[in-house]
Amino acid sequence: MAASREASASTGVTPALDFDAIVIGAGMSGMYQLHRLRELGMRVRVFEAGTGVGGTWYWNCYPGARFDSESYSYGYSFSPELLEEWDWSEHFAGQPETLRYLNHVADKFDLRRDIQFRSRVAAATWSEATRSWSVMLQDGSQFRTRFLITAIGPLSAPTLPRIEGVDVFQGQSFHTARWPHEPVDFAGKRVAVIGTGATGVQTIQTIAGSVGHLTVFQRTPNWCAPLHNGKIDAETQKKIKAGYPEIFRRCQETFACFLHNPDPRGTFEVSDEEREAFFEKLYSERGFGIWQGNFRDILIDRKANATISDFVARKIRQRVKDPKIAEKLIPRNHGFGTRRLPLETFYYEAYNRDNVELVDITETPIERITPKGIKTSDKEYDFDIIIYATGFDAITGSFDKIDFRGVDGVRLKDKWKSGPQTFLGVMVDGFPNMMMLMGPHTALGNIPRSIEYNVDWVTGLIGYARQSGLTWVEATPAGVATWTDHVKALGVGLLSNEVNSWMTGINSNVEGKQTRIVARYSGSAPAYRARCDEVAAKGYDELVLA
Repeated sequence: MAASREASASTGVTPALDFDAIVIGAGMSGMYQLHRLRELGMRVRVFEAGTGVGGTWYWNCYPGARFDSESYSYGYSFSPELLEEWDWSEHFAGQPETLRYLNHVADKFDLRRDIQFRSRVAAATWSEATRSWSVMLQDGSQFRTRFLITAIGPLSAPTLPRIEGVDVFQGQSFHTARWPHEPVDFAGKRVAVIGTGATGVQTIQTIAGSVGHLTVFQRTPNWCAPLHNGKIDAETQKKIKAGYPEIFRRCQETFACFLHNPDPRGTFEVSDEEREAFFEKLYSERGFGIWQGNFRDILIDRKANATISDFVARKIRQRVKDPKIAEKLIPRNHGFGTRRLPLETFYYEAYNRDNVELVDITETPIERITPKGIKTSDKEYDFDIIIYATGFDAITGSFDKIDFRGVDGVRLKDKWKSGPQTFLGVMVDGFPNMMMLMGPHTALGNIPRSIEYNVDWVTGLIGYARQSGLTWVEATPAGVATWTDHVKALGVGLLSNEVNSWMTGINSNVEGKQTRIVARYSGSAPAYRARCDEVAAKGYDELVLA
């Protein structure tokens, strides 16, 4: 396919490139990509908008932030020495510890010397004549590179609610993903939290005991399950380190790279008593087992899903003392596990406190933010602090914030107007030499496991291009169409794709994102890797190479 691009080659002298590769973002994927490209002997620059490394774990420093994959399955696996020297203190580490870990990685591999902080990328434009990308920062500076790699994350573009008066509030206000890096004093304060998704749940359960009064404004309740976190003692630490090969092997084999795999049984292949006992067992265990390790049909069969939804609803009623509040906390518009499942630690018990109030904004909508607080259709509330746990413009939102222009000046945002179209979730036709880490249509799941594979695959492709003297690497329109159709087909029959959520591209806070799309790959991670490996094994002959 190389000949299809030869006619566009420049006959003049190619201007010198500033870098062989530019990476946008210094989170987990950008850091690892930098490390791998250095191994190829490339001149690399990473542009990072923040003042430090960490990406998600740099920006999301709100109270209670932590991951819900087991710590020992979440960290990087590429360095045995790193695995041996780092001790995780909890089964599910909090944001401060995770950020310390990522700073340790940056120090260990001397990554900062190739990272430029306080550098937000505004635009990236492809030059057909020089077969390179011109990357422009918000300060107007520009840099030219052969390869452009986005490491901007699927959940990195926070959104505020479209409510009148957000800018007029005279107290403190924060989006959870733009939390200040200095402590916030909650003692005696009147605090509002808008939103009860994963970040809202973590924030609410963490601050309920330290605020003067907490008012939670809930639009859509979410199903939540206990995290059951705990400290890692010395003996367990030894077992974890000895067991790392098995831990990562298991992550490679499971459907979504977690330590949990679906139970092979169907929900109704066991007796009512056995099913109830199995649910009780999962509810009492750590992590995502109740979501990722449940009966194989609970996410595709409505009747099966109803059994686990009814079980968790009973748990909520048992844990929340006020029956009216309990009913408000039970979702009615989606089944258990069909949206991203927040894991919690005494979240429901927070509503048993005298200083916590729940406001259902489907009954009494927020009309506007006022200088002193929030006005609903029912009353006015005065607050000292407003916390917006209102989520992200997910998956494509971080791409929309950068003006990517490919061949003939085509804008990526326009190309994706009706939903993302990709090849393997890594490349887009018309955007040569641009690769996406954790872009639309890649396998998500336990993110760092997917990141390492994504980065290794991109590194292999770039290494092949350099060895072969290639200056143009691009997906074909046919390849993009086939992969996009495949991703859509995988979503058929999943209850989650019938639900409005960030996983289906819905965000009521973003203009034009009220239509459901298939924005993520719904197949298994092993199947995804097998398809990508197939492309590499055939010498990338499914791509345009010149």
